[in-house]
Amino acid sequence: MPLPFFKYILAGFGSPLYPVQPVRNRRIQLPLLLRCLTFGYEVGEDGEIWRSNLNLSGILGQYRVVALVSILLSAGPACSPEPTPRPNILFAISDDQSYPHASAYGATGIHTPSFDRVAQQGVLFTNAFVASPGCSPSRAALLTGLHTWQLEHAGTHASSFPSRFVVYPDLLEKTGYFVGYTGKGWVPGNSEAGGRQRNPAGPEYNERVLSSVPAGVSDLDYFANFREFLESRPPDQPFCFWFGAQEPHREFSPGSGTRAGKILEDVQVPPFLPDTPKIRSDMLDYFLEIEWFDQNLGMMLDLLKEKDELENTLVVVTSDNGMAFPAAKANLYEYGIHVPMAVSWPDRVPGGRVIDKLVSLVDLTPTFLDAAGVEQDSPPMTGHSFLPLLQGEVGADEALPSRVFAARERHSSSRHRNLGYPSRAIRTEEFLYIRNLAPERWPAGAPQKLEEDGLLGPMHGAYHDIDAAPSLSVLIKDRADPAIAPYFRLAVDKRPAEELFRVLSDPGCLQNLAKDIRYATVKTALSVALKDYLTHTGDPRMGPDGDIFETYPRYLHMRKFPPPK
Repeated sequence: MPLPFFKYILAGFGSPLYPVQPVRNRRIQLPLLLRCLTFGYEVGEDGEIWRSNLNLSGILGQYRVVALVSILLSAGPACSPEPTPRPNILFAISDDQSYPHASAYGATGIHTPSFDRVAQQGVLFTNAFVASPGCSPSRAALLTGLHTWQLEHAGTHASSFPSRFVVYPDLLEKTGYFVGYTGKGWVPGNSEAGGRQRNPAGPEYNERVLSSVPAGVSDLDYFANFREFLESRPPDQPFCFWFGAQEPHREFSPGSGTRAGKILEDVQVPPFLPDTPKIRSDMLDYFLEIEWFDQNLGMMLDLLKEKDELENTLVVVTSDNGMAFPAAKANLYEYGIHVPMAVSWPDRVPGGRVIDKLVSLVDLTPTFLDAAGVEQDSPPMTGHSFLPLLQGEVGADEALPSRVFAARERHSSSRHRNLGYPSRAIRTEEFLYIRNLAPERWPAGAPQKLEEDGLLGPMHGAYHDIDAAPSLSVLIKDRADPAIAPYFRLAVDKRPAEELFRVLSDPGCLQNLAKDIRYATVKTALSVALKDYLTHTGDPRMGPDGDIFETYPRYLHMRKFPPPK
């Protein structure tokens, strides 16, 4: 009796068939069929296993076991099932890219066919958030599944990364994965000072460089380095590769976007920036660098497809923090922590879906380990695997938290005595609540610094928590213009201890509702929820030792600033 008839017999019992997870590349044997019946599963064509309401124990009183066994015996010769291969993992992370800057989200002026391809083959996330709006703390959090306040030195920018914090590339390598990275791994910082022998992203593959590249982008040949990595891999070994582009990190080549044929009118200027030709041009330069990242991603995907490995590769494409513009990167505002993300795994993840559920990049490590079948209970992680959500399991949405958290400490060398700007945030579907723990400090850094000769530099000549950029120059130069002044103040002025934004209607975070009596209940609830979570997860800022973050050394250039008045 052929298997399709066996499936028909089972359907005859009146049990609806619906898929759980097809088990591919397995040949079904008799004991497996019996177990499927006993525990409420049914076996379809090509060995796919389906969940049903049929249960052998529930029909024994009505049907003879002998008859069922006869049907099973006629289904064909038994053979041993082949284990499902563990997935490859390709993690592609851009450097400073905000949501919604990918064409899959409908952004104009930018074309990202590779990102869109991953989204179409898998899942497009509309609410992915980083743990911190700065490079190295954000990367440390996603590497460990822990929040930045749980990572000591690694929770600040350009410090060290203590080796006692386990990273997912090391865990996967210990369980048989071939690991490596190209481009930007965990940086900036000093991983050796934390007791590590290599970058936390894995062994480095950065030997291949390009002889000619567009102005502003790295000369690293990301694709050639990835190909070399694959050629170095032992046969039949799953891989975990980190593609860390250095784009679209500043500096851009001014005017490169328009020189490439992009049009100023296509830019949708974010609400926290003035709409001027210089701002639009700066945005186009930023878009062009995102497209460079996307081109290299596309070549990697094509290579995997050529090698017949794309179907069983879990691909995650995202960014480490928001765009390097005023009031975005290094800020806990929307454009600082909200990033694009697309995920595909054709063998296991149904494609063509959009997921609006809030997820954090802290969830990536437990998700990778879950997909690879690696159990990691010690040390415990605060992130949650969203693999069931990817696979479309019933109830997976409700099983995940309905809020995400973010934090920042020191970003650049921007204040007297290298002080940071400590703040914490909770983001729900509708609101963003921020608690600024040192509101007396300048959020973008002090406005003045001491020059090399020790003399005080010009007013508005610092603000080093904002990357040097044409957009910043516009705000400083034209700050007296009534049309520009509000944007300048938003980027650099001191902020109150509490900020509350209704981000669905105010994604630019322009209207602080913290003192609006109509939102008093919302503010109180979010304030309590944030404090409870920080306390529960051991944030030093919730206790007497919060200033320990100010003691962690910085391993990059140090500036000098006058004492605050």
